[in-house]
Amino acid sequence: MSHWLISLFLICSFWICSGNIESVHALTNQVSDLSEQQITQGEKIAKKAFRASEKGDFAEAEIYWTELIDKFPNNPAVWSNRGNVRIGQYKLTEAIADFNRSIEIAPEYPDAYLNRGIAYEGKKLWEKAIADYNQVLEISPQDPVALNNRGNAKAGQEKWQDALEDYQQAANIAPNFPIARGNASLVMYQIGDRSESIRNMRNLVRKYPLYSDMRAALAAVLWVEGQQGEAESNWVAAVGLDNRYQDLDWIKNIRRWPPTMVEALEKFLSLS
Repeated sequence: MSHWLISLFLICSFWICSGNIESVHALTNQVSDLSEQQITQGEKIAKKAFRASEKGDFAEAEIYWTELIDKFPNNPAVWSNRGNVRIGQYKLTEAIADFNRSIEIAPEYPDAYLNRGIAYEGKKLWEKAIADYNQVLEISPQDPVALNNRGNAKAGQEKWQDALEDYQQAANIAPNFPIARGNASLVMYQIGDRSESIRNMRNLVRKYPLYSDMRAALAAVLWVEGQQGEAESNWVAAVGLDNRYQDLDWIKNIRRWPPTMVEALEKFLSLS
């Protein structure tokens, strides 16, 4: 499963985590003294952990990853994946400790840096987050997820043009990576390129009709533009997919839309 697909169910804030079943297969490479039965059992537990994450039950997933850590303490993937589900529960300090351990075991393993950067973002430690995303890009220069997430951290610093460049580079590398294109659209609106922003939002909604973030964003900006009918239809779709868009505090502090986008949504919610 790709990075961005995992993110859609793993992290509610549109941060993007990395983690997949294939990474757990490193068990077979790092612990050759284990029996085939032990390895098979470990992979079954990992699948249970991912299924729990898919359901949004991060507490249950954490139990499975802890069990795997007990069985395979020198495998970096299991530490990193437990960190992922701890982010999902906003246990950010504990998550960072897991990523630190993963990096100690395998400093060349990029996912742990990527995910630690996400945890740092949650603490609004933007420079530390950017440093981790830069480390991922040292290892894998064309990683669109690291570029998108670095854009998120730069947006947290209100460095809008720098953030836009990262989002656009990520989208150019991976044209079918809608989150980067969506983030770019939000920043375009922030810096005043509103017509291009709305055009991109419409294109994303047309191609990805279940993309709730763009549905909600399009509802907000179209309302400001006086296009109430289209705004309301997109809003109904957005909240049907994810009702958190009715919560301005979530939008501002967890999802972290740019301020101008938050203002547009606030106008929509107060007048609609």
